[in-house]
Amino acid sequence: MPSQAFAQSAVPKLVPDVSQRDINIQSRFTGAELLLFGAIIYPRGVVPEGQIDVAVVLRGPTRPLIVREKRQVAGIWVNAESIDFRSAPTYYAIASSRPLDKIIDARTAAIYELGLKRLQLSPTGEIDAKELRRFRTGLVDLNQRDGLYLEAPNSVNVTDQVLYRARLAIPSSVPEGRYVAETLLIRDGRVIVADDGVTVTISKTGFERLITILSQQYSLLYGTLAVVISLLLGWMAGLAFARL
Repeated sequence: MPSQAFAQSAVPKLVPDVSQRDINIQSRFTGAELLLFGAIIYPRGVVPEGQIDVAVVLRGPTRPLIVREKRQVAGIWVNAESIDFRSAPTYYAIASSRPLDKIIDARTAAIYELGLKRLQLSPTGEIDAKELRRFRTGLVDLNQRDGLYLEAPNSVNVTDQVLYRARLAIPSSVPEGRYVAETLLIRDGRVIVADDGVTVTISKTGFERLITILSQQYSLLYGTLAVVISLLLGWMAGLAFARL
């Protein structure tokens, strides 16, 4: 949605990229840092006057999710109320050149789901608005503590309104799947242009991948092997203690 400042000229073009297209999760994986960078190409090479802001978003795959609330009853924590969400991003991180509320209007931010407050999390059934806000806030807070949801204002560096770069943290608990890194060019409270997104694939490799495949596709075999290995380890431990 071009702003009036660009109404009489062609829209700028974004040339984005990332430091890694594939991130492999192994046994010693402790997290990673993804660099998102690129260039802004202006019509006829003329950089317009005024400030240009940039926001970069990295979204993980969406999945149905059940959020349960725990309550303490007689000194014991038990599951109480719960809510089902049709889909929720397994990972969401946004970095911007300035705080979002200073560079974009609320309506546009809601359309593009810019910011943790504007993530579209729809419940499967009817629920009171107050209850929905409570569970939604709980989900966002939990994922923020786990490093799976991140909002980083003032962390996109823009050089001469042409080059930009930002770094986003990938925690060790990040799920597998196809991630999309998107760049948005913002001016006068509106998104001038958004790129088509760069795909980043996060997957397990080696022994971790084998375990995942067995557990998901061959659950009976996986369960049998787990029992056999447990019995074998117990037997070996018994022999060791018997020799002491």
